[in-house]
Amino acid sequence: MDDRLSYAYGVLRPGASPQDDALTGVLGVADLVGVADAPVTLVRHGDLAAAVSPVPGADFSEAALKAHLEDLDWLENVARAHHHVIETLGARGTVLPLRLATVYLDDTRVSDMLVEREQTLAALLDRLADHVEWGVKVYADTSSPAARPSPPSPPDSAADEPDPGRAYLRQRRQQRHAREDAWSSAAETVRRIEGRAATLAVARARHRPQQGRLAGTSGENIANDAYLVPRDRGQEFRERVLDAAEGLPGVRVEVTGPWVPYSFAQEPQTQGADPGADAEGARQR
Repeated sequence: MDDRLSYAYGVLRPGASPQDDALTGVLGVADLVGVADAPVTLVRHGDLAAAVSPVPGADFSEAALKAHLEDLDWLENVARAHHHVIETLGARGTVLPLRLATVYLDDTRVSDMLVEREQTLAALLDRLADHVEWGVKVYADTSSPAARPSPPSPPDSAADEPDPGRAYLRQRRQQRHAREDAWSSAAETVRRIEGRAATLAVARARHRPQQGRLAGTSGENIANDAYLVPRDRGQEFRERVLDAAEGLPGVRVEVTGPWVPYSFAQEPQTQGADPGADAEGARQR
């Protein structure tokens, strides 16, 4: 019995109409492999197509996915393969990414999804055409030299030795003021970015600020946004955003991209797929 399922990566307009569903000669992608080292092919309907590959039901059934959600190494491997396919296709044209681990019972169910969602998918592809995503993070960084309180001056004599209790309170007060100043600077930077991006970006998506290991860097992440920007305005957007923190101490801006516009893709429902077969997993911004 064939227990393979169909793993769907994204929806696109492949252009040419080959005799089969191979990617070679259609998108200029040869030997593209995805999850489980399986070859990626196309399931077509009209001028739309979904990029898919076969995956074993033993790993991607509803029950198996629930177990795998506890296995971070497994999830990381799937995510890397998934996003490799999306980025490869996105480098050659507009692609509408699907959620990590979007699994259908078979290619026929994938085709049914394209039929049922044709108008919505076509409209989304039109909206995303010639646009890319840029990630923008703003940090209040009290560890930066500009945000640190100045160390107290050494006493001139033993008689001038500061009281330890007062020195401690003064240091805590300086630290609190430095943190407040950094947050104030970061908030002003966010306002500047919003103003500068308004003339370039066509859409903005707010994400939850990252904390702990997810932040991956020093400082407190107070803004974690994504912007949809015309492809040919990307460098201008990046420069404007990075300049937003100029003259503001204790704030740091990170800009990443360009990416396939993950944050602006409304993902189709997996008609006929196993319930719960969608597992959250996005790239790092």
